[in-house]
Amino acid sequence: MKIGVSSYSFRKYIENTKCNYIDICNLAKEFGFDGIEFIDLDNRGFGITTDPMACAKEIREHCEKIGLEIIAYTVGGDFMQEDIDAEVERLCRCIDVAEALGAKVLRHDVCYALPTDRRFTWQDAVEVIVPHIRRVTEYARAKGIRTCTENHGYIFQAPERVEALIRAVDNENYGWLIDMGNFLCADADPLRATVTAAPYAFHVHAKDFLYKSADTPKPHGFFNTAGQNFIRGTVIGHGVVPVVACVNALKKANYDGWISVEFEGMEDCLPAICAGFEFLRSIV
Repeated sequence: MKIGVSSYSFRKYIENTKCNYIDICNLAKEFGFDGIEFIDLDNRGFGITTDPMACAKEIREHCEKIGLEIIAYTVGGDFMQEDIDAEVERLCRCIDVAEALGAKVLRHDVCYALPTDRRFTWQDAVEVIVPHIRRVTEYARAKGIRTCTENHGYIFQAPERVEALIRAVDNENYGWLIDMGNFLCADADPLRATVTAAPYAFHVHAKDFLYKSADTPKPHGFFNTAGQNFIRGTVIGHGVVPVVACVNALKKANYDGWISVEFEGMEDCLPAICAGFEFLRSIV
């Protein structure tokens, strides 16, 4: 496995210094990462002043110059919108941006909420969204890009739900971005969930969390899990996620792709990113 880093990990540094993604690429290279992935290139809060395509071309040219591989492009997605064709079209334009970046993987979400005006389950959502996921991934396939969904967001975060979705889509070009930390958001055991997810893995995020049970007062900086327990991000290797065991489970499943540091804790992000990298390098 090669070790990369998500641009999301640098968000605090970007906010504090007003630097741009080119600066972040230089830092990632300096820290020793093999590659970098990017979140939405239309996010003005991340120092982006040009349109996504122009930004993608600029980033790709710079990364080729410094010898940093661009791993993936990560965007939102909601197939429960009323104008579903517009959402499919938007995601196809995101695939165009991924192509301009040179990324071979695009991760998109699938929905953020279920209808509240009638009885509607996540299984019902699977039936609605599957055809549109296929439309997006077939567009990506023609460009040599694979698509995937992360266990992310409270609707499709639990491992059994994401697995059901991927199996329903039933397309070899569509898989799973495994975030070993995010399983805690659904109160799922990260190791068991990683074992379930590993056969479908297209990409992996290494992430760690601190954890407090629901029978304690909510600590500052923590947020609620689906089961009303409390977690907050921390340095990889410092929390309760069994990162070593999860990596070993991926190896056992013959996963040999990228694993990216995704840091979202309260700690100073640059030292935290470096510490996470060193931890992963010692076990990958």
